[in-house]
Amino acid sequence: MRTDTPSPPANDPAAALASLLRWYETAGVERFVGDTARDRFAETAAEADRRRPAGGAAAARASGEAGAAAAPSPGRRPSSSVEPPLAPPLPSVLPLVSDDVIAAEARERASRAASLTELRAILAEFTGCGLRATAKSLVFGSGPDEAALMLVGEAPGREEDLAGEPFVGRSGRLLDRMLGAIALPRESVRVTNTVPWRPPGNRTPTPAETEICLPFTLRQIELVKPRVLVCLGSPATKAILRSDEGIMRLRGRWSELTLPNGTVVPTMAMLHPAYLLRQPGQKRLAWRDLLLVQARLATEG
Repeated sequence: MRTDTPSPPANDPAAALASLLRWYETAGVERFVGDTARDRFAETAAEADRRRPAGGAAAARASGEAGAAAAPSPGRRPSSSVEPPLAPPLPSVLPLVSDDVIAAEARERASRAASLTELRAILAEFTGCGLRATAKSLVFGSGPDEAALMLVGEAPGREEDLAGEPFVGRSGRLLDRMLGAIALPRESVRVTNTVPWRPPGNRTPTPAETEICLPFTLRQIELVKPRVLVCLGSPATKAILRSDEGIMRLRGRWSELTLPNGTVVPTMAMLHPAYLLRQPGQKRLAWRDLLLVQARLATEG
């Protein structure tokens, strides 16, 4: 199925610009990095010239012009001359840091937090995940600092990124109704995601991005101390429970999550509200799972 926008009339610049902006938005481009275009290739060449010894670049250019005149005549020995010094090599690119090293740093940083406020501040300063460069907001979480029920989703979408809050828009409204069906107001539930920054174009986070962000999610769970944890959707379930099974096999049955501090939390996998909006016939499965969560909360109290 084609997803490109139709070409606007060639004689309508405004329509052409609007079409281009729509295409940029579809591709996940949502911010400007400057008011004017910059020729990075020219800047690189200028930087290379700047690093050469004074006169080196000009001498190199002039050598071609003066070569014929300066060439010795046949049979005549050329006079000795001093070769111009070679340009110093440009600095090499620093080696990339592996994802495993970044994930280890994330675990160490997350473990420092003694409260959700501290954890959010540490995460805001963390530069190990490239998604923060393209996202508008850090979507840390919402709800009370301590809650009996905690929900973990996958990653923010466009509306969450704009609002800075998890599960807003249609998915959020459906989630509110789902919680209301078991007599739980949204304000009493802690809600977060495994990845706190929106991936460009609402794509699925890569395994590396999820692994790098996961220590902050696990530390948030430790600090909230929920009696029951619910993973919404397949990506969040697989990341939290370290399982390769599909959501349809995992949902409807209890698992145990052992946190880094040793705490064990009863955990239920459920279908994501966004999936239920696309497949409303599956809401009956979500209702069954909600009843299991409600019963477990009553017994864990």
